[in-house]
Amino acid sequence: MTTDTLLSFESPTASRAVADVEIVVPVYNEEPGLEASVLRLQRYLTERFPLSWRITIADNASVDSTWGIACRLARDVRGVRAVHLPEKGRGRALRAVWSTSPSPVVAYMDVDLSTDLDALLPLVAPLLSGHSDVAIGTRLARGSRVVRGAKREFISRSYNLLLKAVLGNGFSDAQCGFKAVRSDVARALLPLVEDNDWFFDTELLVLAEHNGLRVHEVAVDWVDDPDSRVDIATTARDDLKGVWRMRRRFARGEGRLPETVAASRRRRPMPDLGKLLRYATVSAIATITSLTVLGVLVATGTLSAGWANIVATAAGTIPSFELNRRWVWGKDGRRSVLAEIGPFWALSFAGLALSTAAVSLAAGWAGQAGFGAGGRTLAAEGANVAAFGSLWVAQYLILDRVLFHARASRPSPKAAVLSRV
Repeated sequence: MTTDTLLSFESPTASRAVADVEIVVPVYNEEPGLEASVLRLQRYLTERFPLSWRITIADNASVDSTWGIACRLARDVRGVRAVHLPEKGRGRALRAVWSTSPSPVVAYMDVDLSTDLDALLPLVAPLLSGHSDVAIGTRLARGSRVVRGAKREFISRSYNLLLKAVLGNGFSDAQCGFKAVRSDVARALLPLVEDNDWFFDTELLVLAEHNGLRVHEVAVDWVDDPDSRVDIATTARDDLKGVWRMRRRFARGEGRLPETVAASRRRRPMPDLGKLLRYATVSAIATITSLTVLGVLVATGTLSAGWANIVATAAGTIPSFELNRRWVWGKDGRRSVLAEIGPFWALSFAGLALSTAAVSLAAGWAGQAGFGAGGRTLAAEGANVAAFGSLWVAQYLILDRVLFHARASRPSPKAAVLSRV
């Protein structure tokens, strides 16, 4: 979306002073409630908000009377302007306004004003002070008070858990329509954001954390709008596509700012819970692979228990290395592979030595006890699980704090500080 297609309307008597905060209200076919919401927001800002402000109604390709109402509000109501885009997309509207805003902080909120407006000052204050780079309202933090149906609650929590498991983000609520960004940060991140629809702000947040920017969260009071026009099924499908697209981008080493932040704002380590869940998933895949191969080899008598365990462990370790590198720790590059594959296999063979001894002892004991092929298989697999389970935590700590951590945390020689407003 290029800004030269942006049609803007503002009262000729409007103040030309730069506002501290520009609040964008993206709209599409919001004829019934637009005027009431904008007047309510303008009244609140006039009476209770201590900073200078401007409201921008961003109409993205409405086909009803939304644009006409927006123009009338911009003409008659102080501090309001209207812009029109010929193409649909909430993200497209935010991109167009944010990228050209002269205000030091840009924000947006949904037109239904589901979020209590008293959260606006706590949202933008850390950005104006320079403490944080991005700020979001969250309905999922302690202290939030939310009124909405069970279906939407389940979808929201499931989506945010999926984000944490796949992308390892630290923020709690990606979808709340109440966010703010420093304008310099927005202009740096927007070229990296590919989505122009509902996944836009999730992608912006993930990219911000991926580049070490500080994300501030504000617990909000939130009441569900029963007249929401969001197509839940379509949005959920598009969001899932976006999540996997982001995962692939990071695995390829993409999504980095040409200039990143200084040491105090460099990328934080991925949350331990997210990495732990992904590591557990990879470990489960490797274990199931190993147990399947081990069971077949022992039950058929193809190999002795010890040799069968060696083959089974190798079968599970082959996919485990690449999944751990790329999915759990987000590593990429051939040089990284060559530097890490040796230590990784050394860890695997340390576990192999322990599990081989345990499997041989267990199978021998089962044979002496008179168990058949099924009993020997069960004993061998039980010993294998117990042996690798005892090494699971130790291996995770070594991979996280030694093998993969050192390279991931090393700052780029081209690191620079983003310009401050």
